[in-house]
This record gives sequence, C-alpha cells and structure tokens, in this order.
Amino acid sequence: MRSMTGCGRSQLSDGRTEMTLELKCVNHRFLDVSCRLPRSISFLEETLRKGIAAQLKRGHVDVFLAVKSVQESDQQVTVNEGLAKAYVAAGERLTALTGCKNDLSLSRFMALEGVLEVGEDVPDEEALTSLCRQVTAQAVEQVVAMRDREGAALQADLSAHLSAAEALREKILVRAPQVPEEYRQRLQERLSKLPIEPVDPARLAQEVALMADRCAIDEELSRLESHIGQLHGYLSRSGEIGKKMDFLIQEMNREANTIGSKANDAAIAQMVVDLKSEIEKLREQIQNVE
Repeated sequence: MRSMTGCGRSQLSDGRTEMTLELKCVNHRFLDVSCRLPRSISFLEETLRKGIAAQLKRGHVDVFLAVKSVQESDQQVTVNEGLAKAYVAAGERLTALTGCKNDLSLSRFMALEGVLEVGEDVPDEEALTSLCRQVTAQAVEQVVAMRDREGAALQADLSAHLSAAEALREKILVRAPQVPEEYRQRLQERLSKLPIEPVDPARLAQEVALMADRCAIDEELSRLESHIGQLHGYLSRSGEIGKKMDFLIQEMNREANTIGSKANDAAIAQMVVDLKSEIEKLREQIQNVE
C-alpha cells in the first residue's frame, strides 16, 4: 500500500548547468501535475510530466524546477555603433542649441538604452533534457520511498479500524436474533394487561414472524462481511487500490444505514452509530491511499 502524500528534492550538475527539482504531493482523485518553470526552460515540462507519470498514478504534484549556470558566461556584449553615433550627434546639437555643457560621461553613455546589446545564451535543449530526466528520476524515487513509508502507517491504522468495524458487525450478528423474541415477550406482556380475550397463539406467532421479516438484516450483515474481507485483502496489495477501497467504503456505509433503519432495536442502533464512526475514519484515511 502506498500513500499519496510525499515530497522529494534532487540537485544535479553536468559541469555546465546546475538543476534543482522539488516535488510536493498531496491526495487527489487522479494524477494532477502542476509545473512551475521559468519561460526559458518551459520545453522541459513534457519530460517532467512523463518522468512523474511513470511512477506516480494518483495525487496532486507541485513541481518546482530551477536551472543556473555554473561556468563562466560566454555571452557576448556588442556596441550598437550607429545608435551610439546618433546619441553623440544629438548631444552636440543640444549643446549648440542650449549652450549647456555636454557632461555625457562614458558610464552614462553606456547606460543609454540600446547602446550595449547583450546576446542571449541559447540553451542546449538536449543536454538540459538529459539532466532533467536524471533529477526527475531521483526526486520521484524519494517521493515513492516516502509514500511507501506513509503507506505502511496507513495500513496499520486502516487495519485497526477495519478490525473494530468487524467486531461491531459480530456484535450486531449476535444481537439480531434476540430482537424478534424480545418483541414477542413485550407484545404478550402488553396484551395480557388489556381487558380482552386471550389472543390466539397462532395469530401472535404470525405477528412476530411479520415483525422478524421486516427487521431481518441477515443479507446486509453478509454483504458487510464481504466488504470488510475485501478491504482486508486490499491492505496487503500494491498498486492503484485507493479508488476500489473508496467504493467499498461507500457500500459499507450503505449497508450500515440499512441495518440501522431495519433493525428496530435500540442496542443495534447504538452499534450502528459506532460502526458508522469507524467507517468514517476509514473513509478519511482511504482518501490518502494511491
């Protein structure tokens, strides 16, 4: 069993570029990958998604990727000579027109827009893609390891709640046959206090039989036992089992509601309340199962 929560961080360098990847995962019905990348390396998004989807099947994954150069820049700075000459000519004309001193220093001149042009580094897409595959594999491996550890804790907790639900089902199973007999005794007691002729035993037995049929919960208890058994089986499996377990929990809750409405017994009603409490705890935990 594997949880859907986890995180991973990987940092690698190929001597030219250092790449850092962080993954943060929380529960989600499907696999939902949200990438936050600088525009200059947006082409790596597909590589990231494929690497994550190869190992993770469910969960919302936030992806943070950063890239920086670890070697001296080979960017070229060039002078726009035509624009520079135009600035000089314009300064001379302004001096002639206004009589003001031309105090255009070199540092101010270099700061003028467009005089210096910096060539952009062209990213080596092939090298960056290869490095991205490596950091993705490492980060995802960490996420999987954390999910497995969380899954082991989830498994123990789910097993405890399932055992509690199973024990409550057994108590209801023992109690259910007593309900018609207690109803018969109460009915006889009431009738004996009424100023009427003694009731025909066959008629009394018929009334008790009708009541027993209305409050029969054997089928619901049998299905509940089956659901609990299937959930126990899923606890020892790996792979994408969260959705199946969630469906079984819905069925368990449906059976518990039916038992509570049909049983017509205060003791069973209290047991059903406790049973639904355990089912709700199971449901909350199963939301985190992959």
